[in-house]
Amino acid sequence: MRLHQLTVTAFGPFASTERVDFDRLTASGLFLLRGATGAGKSSVLDAVCYALYGELPGSRKSNGVRSDHADQGRRTEVVLEATLGGRRLEITRSPEQSRPKKRGSGFTLDKAQTLLREWVADAGEGVPGWVAVSRSHQEAGEELTRLLGMSRDQFCQVVLLPQGDFARFLRADSRQRADLLGKLFDTGRFEQLERWTADRRLRQEHEVQAGRQKLRDLAARAEEAAGPLAEDAAAHRPGEDASASDVLAWAAMLRGTAAERVTATALALEVAESARTRARARLDAQRALADRQQRHRSASRDHAELTAADGESAADRARLRLALAAEALAPLRSLHRGALAAHAAAGSAESAHRAALAARSAAPWAAELLGDLRSPAELAVAERALHTEAARLAEARADEERHARLRAERAELAAEQKRADDLAEDSQDWLAGYDDQLKQLHADLDEARDAHALLARLDVQHAELTARQDAAGRHRRLLAARSAAEAEVRTLTDAALVARSRTLDLQERRLAGMAAELAAQLAAGEPCRVCGSPEHPDPARPSAGQVTAADEQRARAAQHTAEGELDAAKHRLGVLQVDAAAAETAAAGRSVAELKALLDELTAERRVALHTADRLAPLGQQVERLEQERRARGERLRQAGERGAVLADRLGAVAAELDALAGKIAAARGDAPSVAARAAAVDALAAAVTTVLDSARTTAETTARLDDATDALAKAAADAGFAGLPELADAELPAQRRVSLQRHFEQLDAALEQAAARLADPDLRAAAELPPADAESAHAAEEHATAVLRAADTAHRTAADQVAALARIADALTVLADAFAPVLDAYARISRLAALLAGAPAENALRMRLESYVLAARLEQVAAAASQRLLKMSGGRYTLVHSDGLVSGTKRSGLSLHVVDAWTGRERDTGTLSGGESFFASLALALGLADVVTDEAGGMPLDTLFIDEGFGTLDENTLEEVMDVLDSLRERDRAVGIVSHVADLRTRIPAQLLIRKHRHGSTAHHTTNADT
Repeated sequence: MRLHQLTVTAFGPFASTERVDFDRLTASGLFLLRGATGAGKSSVLDAVCYALYGELPGSRKSNGVRSDHADQGRRTEVVLEATLGGRRLEITRSPEQSRPKKRGSGFTLDKAQTLLREWVADAGEGVPGWVAVSRSHQEAGEELTRLLGMSRDQFCQVVLLPQGDFARFLRADSRQRADLLGKLFDTGRFEQLERWTADRRLRQEHEVQAGRQKLRDLAARAEEAAGPLAEDAAAHRPGEDASASDVLAWAAMLRGTAAERVTATALALEVAESARTRARARLDAQRALADRQQRHRSASRDHAELTAADGESAADRARLRLALAAEALAPLRSLHRGALAAHAAAGSAESAHRAALAARSAAPWAAELLGDLRSPAELAVAERALHTEAARLAEARADEERHARLRAERAELAAEQKRADDLAEDSQDWLAGYDDQLKQLHADLDEARDAHALLARLDVQHAELTARQDAAGRHRRLLAARSAAEAEVRTLTDAALVARSRTLDLQERRLAGMAAELAAQLAAGEPCRVCGSPEHPDPARPSAGQVTAADEQRARAAQHTAEGELDAAKHRLGVLQVDAAAAETAAAGRSVAELKALLDELTAERRVALHTADRLAPLGQQVERLEQERRARGERLRQAGERGAVLADRLGAVAAELDALAGKIAAARGDAPSVAARAAAVDALAAAVTTVLDSARTTAETTARLDDATDALAKAAADAGFAGLPELADAELPAQRRVSLQRHFEQLDAALEQAAARLADPDLRAAAELPPADAESAHAAEEHATAVLRAADTAHRTAADQVAALARIADALTVLADAFAPVLDAYARISRLAALLAGAPAENALRMRLESYVLAARLEQVAAAASQRLLKMSGGRYTLVHSDGLVSGTKRSGLSLHVVDAWTGRERDTGTLSGGESFFASLALALGLADVVTDEAGGMPLDTLFIDEGFGTLDENTLEEVMDVLDSLRERDRAVGIVSHVADLRTRIPAQLLIRKHRHGSTAHHTTNADT
């Protein structure tokens, strides 16, 4: 890891933008970060940690990185350019922060952002440049952690060495050292092997427990299947830990007892079936006899009841006969009723019409024309006189109608003259407001043009946001697919490890049985390929599980297949990661919800602009219509003036003609309100006279018809046997009542006939002569026989089911016993191996795990490398040594560190060192760790280290020794940054970064010791 550039904006104590050129600072190998207390020296290291991990060192929260001195509108941001794993990367991070709203008052919350870019030789068209790798916090963090090979805490402990924490690794316990060393030296495969062995042991243990549980379950099932039979064999029941053979013997005992019970229950079932058949035949016979006896009693009762009912209905039969006779005369009676009703209606109408005529003839002029009207002849004379008067008044009505039309014309002319005047006045008023309307329309037209231009810009923004939203949705789906692919990779990794372990196991077993494999190729008289002897007195023989070359080849082929599937899955995962990064870049690092909110806001703005822009065409049309209206209003004003003069002349002529017609009309109407009214009264009186004349004639005709109908009905009633018309009317019945009586007597006669037929049935008569049937006792006997049969059948089925169930259980026990033996053997082997790799005391005397064993060798190298510098720093007094001795309690051994004091010759704990001694001891350890990691194949080179304070605890001689050691790092192209207040360091270290604090925020300056 090598740092190049760091840019911070509104971060910590820095109010504006400050840049740190690490390439310039690290050119000489050592550089110094100095400044007053609280100026922000450690904040530079905080910015490096925040850029790499998105978090600050220690327990501080990342939401506290914003500078209190920065302007509200300035966004907090950290940009770090560094080389990690041979790749030059640029990391940009911004925390979640509030900023003033662009529109209106108040603040809005900007979400945290992360951008990871890489410098490539071809960023497009063959030009080098930066290419976006990811905008996801999680993806960028995972990629950086993978390249660094350390977590944030480990990075701070090995690279940054912050205040008060750089001696933590020196004093860490075995577990903490194992966590750090495991990350640095990539020993995860050994831990995976431990986990795989432990998981294998757990799976084998589960199989053993499952086998024992199956054995117990089968024993319980055998006991349950045997039921009460198991109580007789309870003394022989196997215990919880019994073997499969014991359970098999016990199940065979139960099956034999159940077979004997099947034979006994089969005999009892045959006896019960015979008894139930006899009981059912007797029950059927008694039920048939009871049914016939019941039917005979019912027929006797019904016949007696129907005979009594027929005697009681004699009066109704006679009444029905008279009603049927009267019904035969219904046509004549209907004709008589019609004539009577017509005569009454004609008399009533004539009376009403004469009363109406009397009311109309009360006026004097009517009395003169009519006189006294009684006979039809007098009515005819009056009708002729009224028609003559009506003809005279018809001539006068023409003058009256002409007079009415002229009056209507005069009113219409006056109204038209008023409308012409109103139209002229309205046109004058409209033309007065024309200029204001035209000015307002032009202003609205300009606003619509501006909205139309804004709408085009908003459409472009909407298309961009829509594309980003699609990319964000695609990114979310790709993340889910990537998670599934990662799970598949993990599964296939386990499968590949299992296949590889299988191959190695078969190789070892084949090597162990290689003597037998070679012996199989020997032939009598031919020399041995190993010793050359033609005699083969005692050749090795193959074991039961001898592994052949074909077995090994199949295992290797399975291993290659599993590894090929794993490589394919990793390739698919890589493609998904690239696609997800591209989708996130296309989405500009925003989520679907964020982009949807922006789209909604843009859509609302576009809706307003569209509403305004839609008025552009209508407003242009309104301007054109306004100009047309102005011309039309002027023309209407001119025409209204001309029309008013013409109407005034016509009104004078109409008034003169109205005066001439008024005298003629007054003479014709008399005392009536009008000639038309007098003519209408004469016409109405003539119609009333005509109506009375017609009704008198109708009354005479209906009287003659009534007399004829009465004579015909009286003659027919006498012929039918009725004394007169009143007796005929009394004999009539309503149609519904008459039909009801007829239907009743028909049903009664049919029921009597059926009852008599049932009584005559010979089967019913014979059953009635027998004693009463006893069906209840027969039913009870049949139910008892059925219950006995069911019990016998149930007992037989239960016994048969018990035999079948016990047979199935015995088969299952046999299969389980064959499969369980190799499981127990495999469990014993894997348990011992897992205990050995996990450092269990029973199998591992040092209690050292496999990973700890590997890391112990690395720690031994680290201690040797650290001792070279520690000897120089301590003036030859101290060296660090690795210890694999046992530790107290339950802790694992193998990762302990001790310090050897050359003055006393004793080895002691590192916690006994003083403050200054702990500082240079931990510094030497950190540098040694960096050396070993750099030299380790696959390790991450740590080209830049930071030491935050601690030099103040050193005396002058020790400081000199420490500086010589740090200065020697230049030989390995490594840079060390020192954060310190020690004044002596300013003259020793040329390259310096000076942090100055001010009232409005700190600033960073590159300087040299010559500038101080």
